[in-house]
Amino acid sequence: MSIAHLFLWATAAIWGFAFVAQSVGMESLGPHSFNAVRFLLATLSLLPLLFIFKPRLSQNNRTLWLGGLTAGGCLFLGFTCQQIGLQYTTAGNAGFITSMYIVFVPIFGLMLGHKTEKHTWIGVGLALIGLYSLTVGPNFSVNKGDAIELLGTLFWTGHVLIIGYLSRYVSALPLSIVQFSVATILASVTALTLEAPTMDGIKMAWWPLVYAGVASSGIAFTLQTLGQKNVSPSISALILSSEAVFAVLGGWLFMEEMLSTRALIGCGFIMTGMIISQWPRQTKTSIKLVQHP
Repeated sequence: MSIAHLFLWATAAIWGFAFVAQSVGMESLGPHSFNAVRFLLATLSLLPLLFIFKPRLSQNNRTLWLGGLTAGGCLFLGFTCQQIGLQYTTAGNAGFITSMYIVFVPIFGLMLGHKTEKHTWIGVGLALIGLYSLTVGPNFSVNKGDAIELLGTLFWTGHVLIIGYLSRYVSALPLSIVQFSVATILASVTALTLEAPTMDGIKMAWWPLVYAGVASSGIAFTLQTLGQKNVSPSISALILSSEAVFAVLGGWLFMEEMLSTRALIGCGFIMTGMIISQWPRQTKTSIKLVQHP
């Protein structure tokens, strides 16, 4: 295993354990307040990277700002659903349901004229079976938190498609900074409108905020970029999709969360579906950044 692969595995682990940090952080902060501070820290942590990873593309300012506004809106809505959902479901469930964007993308991509290989549809089918097993209970009831997380997955899917389009015209790092800035403003307005954040609450949630804002953004972005320079896009996506497994592991280690047999079977189907849908079929020479939602 090369150092590039290790960078990607580290990225997946950081993202997975972030679900634990997000859950713990809400013990003293509301979901919108947590997101507002997290987005601000994420923006500040990405700014120094402009001096390390200089954009290769000449930026079209209009595309950058309009695209950043759209992507930032999806980012805000996706994280809002994720954060609110975590109040009613486990970190493990949230991680696996969020990761469903990997198999939802080809479905929504059909509407945009994207072509999808047969093996991807097999993976989609298995993942949907797993999602049903994980989230649907007796009498077809669905946990409130799981439903909110699933709604958020739709925004993550839209975010991936938007980023996929914009990546042809603007560099990833400036786009990330703009979209996190937009998300910061939206979350701050929402927090000040619906919640009453305090400095004491922010201080109490300091470490979860630093982890979710800095480690999950600035540090993970750096490791992801370094890793994907020498690893194909399909293998990169395969490794990064393991964040769902790390979310379950983090919930078990730090929050004593336990999954039922039915939930474990569901997670197994989802993971198998993601692996099949992302499994490389041919060697690609171009490297495309797979951004985390």
